[in-house]
Amino acid sequence: MSVTAPRGFRAAGVAAGLKSTGQSDVALVVNDGPDATAAGVFTANRVKAAPVLWTEQIIRGGVVRAVVLNSGGANACTGSPGFQDTHATAEQTAASLTGSNARLILGAGEVAVCSTGLIGERLPMEKLLPGVRAAVRGLARDGGLAAAEAIMTTDTRSKTTIVPGTGWTVGGMAKGAGMLAPAMATMLCVLTTDAVAGSEALDTALRAACRVTFDRVDSDGCMSTNDTVLLLASGASGIEPTQAELTAAVTSACHDLAQQLIADAEGATKQIAIDVIDAASEDDAVEVGRSVARNNLVKTALFGNDPNWGRILAAVGTTGAAFEPDRIDVAVNGVWVCRSGAAAEDRAKVDLAARDVTIQVRLNAGAEAATIWTNDLSHAYVHENSAYSS
Repeated sequence: MSVTAPRGFRAAGVAAGLKSTGQSDVALVVNDGPDATAAGVFTANRVKAAPVLWTEQIIRGGVVRAVVLNSGGANACTGSPGFQDTHATAEQTAASLTGSNARLILGAGEVAVCSTGLIGERLPMEKLLPGVRAAVRGLARDGGLAAAEAIMTTDTRSKTTIVPGTGWTVGGMAKGAGMLAPAMATMLCVLTTDAVAGSEALDTALRAACRVTFDRVDSDGCMSTNDTVLLLASGASGIEPTQAELTAAVTSACHDLAQQLIADAEGATKQIAIDVIDAASEDDAVEVGRSVARNNLVKTALFGNDPNWGRILAAVGTTGAAFEPDRIDVAVNGVWVCRSGAAAEDRAKVDLAARDVTIQVRLNAGAEAATIWTNDLSHAYVHENSAYSS
């Protein structure tokens, strides 16, 4: 049931006509629980979409009763009119929810807003606002999957997760197939839990989880203007987990969704894990992994089933990480094709027929490690992004 697996949540997904395909394009997640605490992490792009600017303000209050999301338009680079549209969307959501259920009396300041789609054009409010009202009417405990489908853009499938705790649960949904690069969050994602947790505990858990999951997905090096990850707690279970338990469950949910994102990356034929080991620091390991992940020569070589370790080594050399070039080892799918900065095992031994690829880079400079997830660069990626305006 995705975001509605935890108790205290309802969701819906409806077609409002924002997408020319007629597919669903407005999603709503509502917290009916006794609590309405929340936390959020957002894009570090200096060009932020109107819904990001709005929701950043909402999250500072630590209380969110509803999240309304739309695909079919990003509402980014739309100036003050776009921000007014976001405000109007939140107001319509609050008014419709209050009118449909006397138990929920809320204002626009308790409604987070997320948008995804084409950048630079205003949303058709004459379609979106009726869509919000339809989503309120369609709210249901089993509406999580419909909501997950409504936020898809170039995604080929919806992305959901459920992580059970001891008497409490974390659920989630995400969208993302392109413009997947970190800092934060790499896509739209709503996580829910019926645990009892204050906004500070949620913030701690979410930031720790994002740091080692979404922030290490680097599909195409392109950072979106709309990236948002939200975590809502209803408290409906009556159980308050420890900070460690909450963080572990949220991290597990984020990891699952992150892997689904990279598996659905635009045009990808390879799903690549870059394990950087024996680094002097975790930051060094991340920097090296990200450099390899963003290197187009590496990505195209893997698309062509070529374990070209020279390109990997060259990418490592562009970083500021601590290492000696003549001490680096590289393995591709378990075959150590490079040792001490030079050729080792015959690279013809590397089997790249399968979709999953693992690259190991051993820096021999310390004891720290990190993994970055990426994908290859294919003809299909170029075709899709030349045909789709973003």
